[in-house]
Amino acid sequence: MNLRFHRTRAVRPLHALALIAGAIVLAACGTEADDAKAPAPSGKASAPSTEAEIGHVHGVAMDPADRSVYIAAHFGVFKIESPDRASRVGTSRQDTMGFTIVGPRSFVASGHPAMDDMKKKGVPPHLGLIRSADAGQTWTTVSEAGKADFHALQQAGQTLYAFDSQTQRVRHSRDGGRTWTLGERLDVNDLGAHKERPEEVYAATPDGLLKSNDSGGSFKVVGDAPVLTHVDVVDGRTLIGVAPDGQVQVKADGAGWQRLGRLPSGQAAAFTAVDERHLLAAAEDASVYESRDGGRTFNVLYGAR
Repeated sequence: MNLRFHRTRAVRPLHALALIAGAIVLAACGTEADDAKAPAPSGKASAPSTEAEIGHVHGVAMDPADRSVYIAAHFGVFKIESPDRASRVGTSRQDTMGFTIVGPRSFVASGHPAMDDMKKKGVPPHLGLIRSADAGQTWTTVSEAGKADFHALQQAGQTLYAFDSQTQRVRHSRDGGRTWTLGERLDVNDLGAHKERPEEVYAATPDGLLKSNDSGGSFKVVGDAPVLTHVDVVDGRTLIGVAPDGQVQVKADGAGWQRLGRLPSGQAAAFTAVDERHLLAAAEDASVYESRDGGRTFNVLYGAR
């Protein structure tokens, strides 16, 4: 989940589309200098990673298989090993924009291929939806390759929600992302939903928090909500979000919004509520923070040197 958006529009003939889109991706998601800082892939796990090697963080999540925490970032997916070590998973250096863990060792993601794949192999600039069944070691394409760039992904029972930055539309799938139903056109920072109420989906937008009761077909403003950059739904009733200044805000079913603690980093680059008390947040510098008390206090899980 992530805060950055880039919008592209086809303005040239189709034979030039890959080159134009590749240039847009370079401008929006990184530079040659960034690419040069990243280490070459080296098997299943790399040496300890630094902020420069990880790049911009777009997602953070926990694998229920072993409760390992993963960072989805500009230069791939990384597993947090210790407060000063994050190891690359697999050999892929894709720019992982949308990212969520949907089950034990089961990841879904989106974004852009590695720079070398786009420049040397002519790979289209958008990954569409990709899936890993081995905790990020390998990835396979599910749908929309070369078309969609999902910047937000959220599982809710059998429903997968996504926000496509290319069309600016929320969409949902009930077959694991193979086919999609298009929803409303919005400018979305993050999506939140829960398996207990899979038809309900929340959208954190620059203009405020919105809610849909029809799987993203239409949205209405949540009138009492603060502006949030990220939102998650736990137990089907409790909303947990992060404001632009890093303030954690919680709304239990039938109650008002409660302001809790603040992220040490200020603004969050990524956020996940594992449950009502266990929260994960990533900062712009690739540091990851963890709360075990519902957002009242945070400790460093990785980085923050």
